[in-house]
Amino acid sequence: MTPDRAAGLAQSVRALADGEVTSRALVEQALARIEATQPTLNAFRRLRAEAALAEADAADRELASGARRPLLGVPVAVKDDMDVAGEPTAFGCPGDFPPVAADGEAVRRLRAAGAVIVGKTNTCELGQWPFTEGPAFGQTRNPWHTGHTPGGSSGGSAAAVAAGLVPAALGSDGAGSVRIPASWTHLIGIKPQRGRISTWPRGESFHGITVNGTLARTVADAALLLDAASGNHDRDPHRPPALAVADAVGRDPGRLRIALSLKPPFTAVPARLHPEVRARVLELAEKLGTLGHSVEDADPPYGQIGLTFVPRATAGIADHVRETPDPALLDPRTRDAARLGRLLGGAPLRAARRAEAVLHDRIGAFFGSYDVILAPTTAAPPPAIGALYRLGGLATDRAMIAACPYAWPWNVLGWPGVNVPAGFVGPGLPVGAQLLGPANSEPLLVSLAAQLEAELRWHELWPPKEPDADSRAA
Repeated sequence: MTPDRAAGLAQSVRALADGEVTSRALVEQALARIEATQPTLNAFRRLRAEAALAEADAADRELASGARRPLLGVPVAVKDDMDVAGEPTAFGCPGDFPPVAADGEAVRRLRAAGAVIVGKTNTCELGQWPFTEGPAFGQTRNPWHTGHTPGGSSGGSAAAVAAGLVPAALGSDGAGSVRIPASWTHLIGIKPQRGRISTWPRGESFHGITVNGTLARTVADAALLLDAASGNHDRDPHRPPALAVADAVGRDPGRLRIALSLKPPFTAVPARLHPEVRARVLELAEKLGTLGHSVEDADPPYGQIGLTFVPRATAGIADHVRETPDPALLDPRTRDAARLGRLLGGAPLRAARRAEAVLHDRIGAFFGSYDVILAPTTAAPPPAIGALYRLGGLATDRAMIAACPYAWPWNVLGWPGVNVPAGFVGPGLPVGAQLLGPANSEPLLVSLAAQLEAELRWHELWPPKEPDADSRAA
């Protein structure tokens, strides 16, 4: 890999272990790439240049002694809703946030695996929207076409990985916030089982709908980062059985029964699948058929699942708003959502939580007939910069639901999903598809994603190094 783009995660681990490169060199290159692209991509909110270089030097000493850890010396990034000791956690918000005293559990586990955290990536305000723009940090842009958003809310992590600034990054997913930006930047995005990667110091982030997940260019790298970050704090309420997800890469998934689901779950706002996105998903379905899987049209019995999502999402926003240093600085849409969350945070929230068991039983029964669901990740390609950011509250909700109606039900369920690249539409805009499974099905989803990757070789494509003319004019 050329110095202007990061080598893959597993490739970097091997090169470090074999003495082909030093951690300091990898971290210096990552920092240089980030600095060079901040004016155009703006992927990062915080850089840890001095601390990261010191940690790289320590990793090199450890490597020289013969020690080995899963990610020893490799630079990675995390989203700015995760605590990194000595750094503020602003979560996309304006205001003067104090540095936190300790790492969150996911970051602690990455460090225990030997990773070097080079910085914290941009996210929209409290992770609410499928774009990464805001007054606190500006506009994060899509490396494939800088006139468009990389998505959100983990847009900074997605942009950083897609552009080759770092080999992989952590994001979080509360309504598709890993899978949506992965689809719009041609990446693998794994939303794992609830509790697989701890969200501590919040035992339940957004009342259980938000989980931490991974973004990478290859299935193997996304699974490697997932395994390194996985595990629980002693006080975590959700503790799924331990899995070695990376071991599933290259494993034959067998002949699977796959449900092709193109119908969005019911929402109050109509959503229409973009014809070109539909075509790309159908092409993936055809490829799965040629690989020996049985693919047929079938939609899960979602019912009125949306009624259980809104109380949890808005009550979570209300929780976060109470902790911001100056709520008056927040977007009016955020303050409105927090007001709704305070109204719904009592009996409606309790009812929404009770409904989850019923949904597990009903939708779980669907997996008696099918092993995996293939669905679009989004209904539309990535919007232009500013297209959603400039809207008012109701218009934002309508546009968001119309563009992204497919991802959020799996957050209510707490089950795994993997975005895989599905190709490009229009002026070279990436789109993706989701592989969705029942509880603790990450190995199956990863083995199927890796089988597709071996055929389609999507990781061999890179964004252009220079913005196109339309992007420069945006």
